[in-house]
Amino acid sequence: MRTVTANNWSVLNNIIYKIYTTEDAKQMRVSFLEQLKLVLDFDSAEFYLTDLIDSQRFVKPVQYDCDVNGGKLFREMLKKSTVTFQGKSIVLKGTDLVSSEERVSMPFYKEYFVPNNWEYSMHLVLGDKATCFGLISFYRTIGKDNFDTDDIYVLELMKDHLLYRLGEERIERAAIQEKLTVTEATEHYNLTKRESAILRRLMQGQNNNQISEELQISVNTLKKHVLNIYRKLNINNRVQLFKAIKEKEK
Repeated sequence: MRTVTANNWSVLNNIIYKIYTTEDAKQMRVSFLEQLKLVLDFDSAEFYLTDLIDSQRFVKPVQYDCDVNGGKLFREMLKKSTVTFQGKSIVLKGTDLVSSEERVSMPFYKEYFVPNNWEYSMHLVLGDKATCFGLISFYRTIGKDNFDTDDIYVLELMKDHLLYRLGEERIERAAIQEKLTVTEATEHYNLTKRESAILRRLMQGQNNNQISEELQISVNTLKKHVLNIYRKLNINNRVQLFKAIKEKEK
C-alpha cells in the first residue's frame, strides 16, 4: 500500500484475528468482506468455497452488494486466458486474464459486467497442492481505476491466513457431509443416462461382467464409462466412490 496508516494496519490485524477466531465459517467470510472494505476499494464482492469432491466447482457464496454467479464468471474468464491454477494461492486482476479490449465483445462481459455497471475485477484463488479451497472476487464500477499492485498487496497479506482457515473448514465439512444418492449425483455432476445406469449398478455391488451383460456393452466400453464417472466426481477408485455415493436412494 502506498500509505499504510496506523488505522489501516489496525484494521488488517483485526481481520486476521477474526479469520482465526470467528467460530462460524460463513460468518467469518461475511465479516472478512465487510471489514476489508475499510482498506480496499471495491463496490461488489463474492467469497466462494469449493465442492468437496470437485474442487473446481465453486459453491456456498457469501456476497457483498452482489447477486451473480461469480464462480461461473471467473471460470469463463479463465477459459479465455493462458493463466492456469498452479496448485497454490494467487491474486489476479481481471485484465490479467482477459484484456479490456477483448472482453467487451465476449458473452460473459455482457451477461455480468454490463448489468452491474462493472469495469474491473480482481480475484484471489485460494489453494494448495493442486486443490482449490476457495475464490474471492472483487469488482469496481465504471469510472474507477483498475485494481493495482497496492490492492494486490493487501490480498497477499491475507491469503495464507485465509488458506489455513479454509483448510480447517474443508476438513470439518468433509466430516459432516452426507453422501449423495445416485439420482442426486446424476444431477449434481451432469452424468449421462448410461453413466447413471452404470453408477447405480456399481452401488448395488455388481461386478464388471454382470454390468456389461445386463447393459449389453463390452467390458472395455464399461471401463471407459467408469473412468468418465470417476473424472466427473473427481475420484480415483471404487473405495472413494462408496465414500461419496449412498448405496441406497432412501
